[in-house]
Amino acid sequence: MTIEDRYRQRYKSGDTPWDIGQADFNLIEVVTGKPIVSCKTLDIGCGTGDNSIWLAQNRFQVFGTDTSDVALEKAREKASKANVECEFILVDFMNNHVEGAPFGFVFDRGCFHSFGAGDERKRFAQNIAAHLEEGGLWLTIAGNADENRRSPGPPQWTAGDIVLAVEPYFEILSLKTSHFGSNSQNPPRAWRCLMKKRHV
Repeated sequence: MTIEDRYRQRYKSGDTPWDIGQADFNLIEVVTGKPIVSCKTLDIGCGTGDNSIWLAQNRFQVFGTDTSDVALEKAREKASKANVECEFILVDFMNNHVEGAPFGFVFDRGCFHSFGAGDERKRFAQNIAAHLEEGGLWLTIAGNADENRRSPGPPQWTAGDIVLAVEPYFEILSLKTSHFGSNSQNPPRAWRCLMKKRHV
């Protein structure tokens, strides 16, 4: 079963602990703190749309992609209730080009880390670079291997794993330890990595 099939099944069954009903604080802190200026933005694995909606509320032109039609239908309903415009697209990002490129900013929360093989993570990074304009930014929130976890949770990678995958496509601007925005009292540890597309 592919990663895409697994996510489709989990959305259908409702087994989605990552779906917290609000934008992840990591995204909010990076966008408002750097700050990242409003631009055309791609939210990969947007799920039910909370991060896309927050970005749209902050004047970003947002294209959200996911492989789950169930998740995207919920995202459209949420965007309508919030009275914001987002373009939600059913697409497998790893194997398809997303219409609307190039983007100024790409965000993913838990997509990059889903790929177990190093060459797949590298291909994911290469595909993001292909969708970004020159000097465009990518923010990923990924599982952190520095946590000794006894319960199930997101995949875990080291800082070195991230660096190996994103070179030579990106310059890492910041790589910080954090945790996922979560409804749990003990949220999983995460890496918060902001990168800039290298000049080719």
